[in-house]
Amino acid sequence: MTFDYPTLILIALVAINLIAFIAYAIDKYKAKHNKWRISEASLLILAAIGGSIGALTAMYTLRHKTKHPQFYIGVPVILVLQITGCLYYLFA
Repeated sequence: MTFDYPTLILIALVAINLIAFIAYAIDKYKAKHNKWRISEASLLILAAIGGSIGALTAMYTLRHKTKHPQFYIGVPVILVLQITGCLYYLFA
């Protein structure tokens, strides 16, 4: 089975968003149980490398990191930049 380039990009984006959502969920679980946490930098990096939709979805469905400005401002800004970059790539 072979995949074309757009299909591979879509698969990668779905995977990184799923990973980001799961990482936020694990961090929420660990926060509730006073366990070692995933660093904020790691969570933001997951958003920056393409997982911003998964990160934003996790933030508001799990109510996690929604009071930290670097998340409630940063993740939506990352998403807007990613969408802008994709649109520029598609139409330039």
